[in-house]
Amino acid sequence: MTPPIPLLLAAAACALSASALAAADAVSMDDPNIAVDYEEGGRYFTEDGIPTFNVAEDGTVDWPTFSGFRRYHAECHVCHGPDGEGSTYAPALKDSALDMDYYDFVDVVVNGRQKVGAAENSVMPAFGTNPNVMCYLDDIYTYLKAHGSGAIGRGRPAQKEAKSDTFSEMEDDCMG
Repeated sequence: MTPPIPLLLAAAACALSASALAAADAVSMDDPNIAVDYEEGGRYFTEDGIPTFNVAEDGTVDWPTFSGFRRYHAECHVCHGPDGEGSTYAPALKDSALDMDYYDFVDVVVNGRQKVGAAENSVMPAFGTNPNVMCYLDDIYTYLKAHGSGAIGRGRPAQKEAKSDTFSEMEDDCMG
């Protein structure tokens, strides 16, 4: 006898939930692509000098990660979905921030990308001249990295570090 459809759907949902949890558990905060090595002016970096996030034990996120949440939702979520989760139109950027090399990520955002083939047809426009993206690109990257690693959940981070004077000066210089 074949199980009823609702039972099959429930089993499939459980399997998908378990695999999603397993994927989130697979990211270690000790990973050298994630682990904070040093802080400079309120921004955190890995040993290789790549921007990364810092989430305190109480859930407080660093200012750049919070800023990245705000900028992502102002510029990127229209195509890539809320919280970098992806859409039918564009891929999940929370995964790209973990899987792609930082410099490749920057290159795609600055110059765009076009993939045309039998299996896909996608265009990522270039944002290299958009100061609302370029002035905050590292923030967007760290936000996506934090969410993709499971360090922060979906939605607006509840607590954030204060915006440093250094960060304010850099923002003013970039935005003009």
